[in-house]
Amino acid sequence: MGFVVFNISADIPDKSSGIRERGRYSLDEFTYDAGGDCYHCPRGKRLTPSAKPRVKDGKRYIIYTSRGVDCRACLMRKRCIGEKTQVRLIQRWEHREVLERHKRRMERGGEKIRKRGRIVEHPFGTLKVRNGFHQFLMRGLEKCRGEFSLMTLTYNFTRVLNILGVERFREYCAGRRVYGPQMA
Repeated sequence: MGFVVFNISADIPDKSSGIRERGRYSLDEFTYDAGGDCYHCPRGKRLTPSAKPRVKDGKRYIIYTSRGVDCRACLMRKRCIGEKTQVRLIQRWEHREVLERHKRRMERGGEKIRKRGRIVEHPFGTLKVRNGFHQFLMRGLEKCRGEFSLMTLTYNFTRVLNILGVERFREYCAGRRVYGPQMA
């Protein structure tokens, strides 16, 4: 099965701020080494991938695990893992590099990103909430474009009705009297 790749940009919230506030190491403080396919903790120890990936909500995650010997001897253990925990685990979505590229793009965006948020995000948010739009129901780029076009048409039509009102819209349509070619 092939995948259709869309060039979609979205803001990614920082979920690790609560961990940092409690004085614990967050994922941002661990560095990923793509060449060695491992993480390095803030003290420089390696976390290596476990043999079996985890699948959750249709997404495949690789679990990286520290060595128990390293964690037991670590002076910063309390900042990293709980009292009864033996090793540090980090789960990484198999396509995490896509999110990281996006995060770098967002950081460079500046005013362009803020402008987009003011103009574009409201209709997309409305489409998602009102229509329960979480994913495309159709397969293939053309069908997805058609599905999205129908959703934006209904959104725009609703906006016109909200701005003009139903009566004024009816009057406008009645006044146009536009017919097809040579209709009698």
